[in-house]
Amino acid sequence: MRERARLDEVIGEHVTLRSGGIGSMKGLCPFHDEKTPSFNVRPQLGHWHCFGCGEGGDAIAFVQKIDHLSFVEAVESLASRFGVQLRYEEGTGGKGERSDFGSRQRLLDAHAVAEEFYREQLATPAGQVGRAFLGQRGFDRSAAEHFGVGFAPEGWDAITKHLRGRGFTEAELQASGIVSQGQRGVYDRFRGRLIWPIRDVTGKTIGFGARKLLETDQGPKYLNTPETAIYHKSQVLYGLDLARREIAAQHRVVVVEGYTDVMAAHLAGVTTAVASCGTAFGADHVKVVRRIMGDTNPTAGLRLNTDGRGLSGEVIFTFDGDAAGQKAALRAFEEDQRFVAQTFVAVEPGGMDPCDLRMAQGDAAVRDLVEGRKPLFEFAIRSVLAQVDLDTVEGQVTGLRMAAPVVAQIRDEAMRPEYARRLAGWLGMDERTVLRAVHDAARSASQSGRHADRPGAARESGADGAGTAAGGAARGDEGEDALAAALPVARLSDIVSRRDPVGQVELQSLACLLQAPHLLEAETVGALPDDSFHVPALQSVWDVMLAAGTLLDAVAGTLSASRYIEQVLEIAGETVRPLVIELTNVELPARDEESLRKLASSLMDRLTELSITREYSVLRQKLQRTDAAADPEEYQRLLGLLSAAQERRRALHARDD
Repeated sequence: MRERARLDEVIGEHVTLRSGGIGSMKGLCPFHDEKTPSFNVRPQLGHWHCFGCGEGGDAIAFVQKIDHLSFVEAVESLASRFGVQLRYEEGTGGKGERSDFGSRQRLLDAHAVAEEFYREQLATPAGQVGRAFLGQRGFDRSAAEHFGVGFAPEGWDAITKHLRGRGFTEAELQASGIVSQGQRGVYDRFRGRLIWPIRDVTGKTIGFGARKLLETDQGPKYLNTPETAIYHKSQVLYGLDLARREIAAQHRVVVVEGYTDVMAAHLAGVTTAVASCGTAFGADHVKVVRRIMGDTNPTAGLRLNTDGRGLSGEVIFTFDGDAAGQKAALRAFEEDQRFVAQTFVAVEPGGMDPCDLRMAQGDAAVRDLVEGRKPLFEFAIRSVLAQVDLDTVEGQVTGLRMAAPVVAQIRDEAMRPEYARRLAGWLGMDERTVLRAVHDAARSASQSGRHADRPGAARESGADGAGTAAGGAARGDEGEDALAAALPVARLSDIVSRRDPVGQVELQSLACLLQAPHLLEAETVGALPDDSFHVPALQSVWDVMLAAGTLLDAVAGTLSASRYIEQVLEIAGETVRPLVIELTNVELPARDEESLRKLASSLMDRLTELSITREYSVLRQKLQRTDAAADPEEYQRLLGLLSAAQERRRALHARDD
């Protein structure tokens, strides 16, 4: 499985990857917030590692973590995708021991069947009400097919019967969220509604959004799939499966408010449009967008295009012009601080959303709306000022008190003075007065933050938060596994200082031995002593590599590096395994395979020399402690060993010359 699954392809569906050197790719880590990419992928070795948060592993581990799956579910997901036939072995509990096999795939299958059913229903006489709704909003049959729009019949059990007929169990129906549970059993969740399939970034349908069409429907205007094992609304964006490639290519995403707005934007040529599903655009959505957009540059989103000119990544929010839309925009202002890219707001003066605008004025108007975007900072400040009468002194002072904290929230301190000056102009007040108010607001916010993060508060929080998890692991489990769970895992940056030349040689040597053993000479590697490493943690890794017993096979090329790494990881303990994964992802200073070959040879020579030097030093100390008169035989033996070590060192230098 690990060899069949294309790691860069699997990860590339969630993270925009770019070249990070020979055999390496880089992107933003999907498991923690970062502005500089530290997520490293080695496709040929089949491993990934984040140097920021320390997470790492193979394709199975990535799918487990990104999709919140068990090991079995992750294997089944990859097997289904890459056409691998799985063979299940019965455990000690006999048949039926693992009844959850395929549960996630069954949910995906149920959604695929349901989507097909709903799409077929749209073409029936009963679906005319749905077709009419789409037609009134400028969407023809091809548009409905492109977005997979369907129709749910009015009956209480149409989809329920259909799924049962396709072999889905009662438990699977309930787990899917496609049906609801009542006193008399399950019934269709969506009835008499227009249906949009909600898909994950890979294009698999994981839920549905439904719009009310009939006056007899007493439910909410929009009804979505509830939270399920495969659908988490805070992490899903409608249209992302269609927009993903354009978002990555253009470094731009347009966030709209609804399903029809996404449809209208895409049909109008704004193919980077997405929308949240039944919830406000939040922190988890930010993470998803940043990964896809490649929002990675630490210099305020600055990028360079092919002709060397500056190009900034952009996040553009479109909102209705009403009070609710402005409130949503101000919520977006809070999330903006998580982006490196520049953030904008596009609000149509007449209050029309993209769907209404397209119907009224055509495709070009939607494109013009997006191009006429305004910086989100400016919009947020002006929205505050709109609440007061700036023609009066009292209104100006109130406006300053309300707007200064908004300017102070801008995390890019280089931008604050400019917006403070603009605020002074909008208020008609002295620039120094406004700058001082912004400074005071920033200082007050900083002091409040420090108070919230005081040591006592942190300890109290830890008692019920992360500390409980670690403590529970230590108390609830026994033995070495419990101890490993309670202790922090060492990282290479903690073990080897960048200023330690010997440690760096040892670190890079191990990285070469793991990543590119086929570029090394068998004679050199075979001559390395068992105690080749001065840094204890690195020596532990070397011990495991030797214990695997197939290093020379990897050097000879009869065993792939990826398979050798798997063998090392299989026998590595909890404390060594993370170091092995991190070493397989260390970026080595080489441009191509030939330069990597030269680097590897140089490192092996240096590692050999360090071993000889340590051996020579130990022998000299022994010689100094040996009495030549009392034990001449031992004295002569040590002299011979010293001479041999010195000769090996001279031969090594002669070869380098």
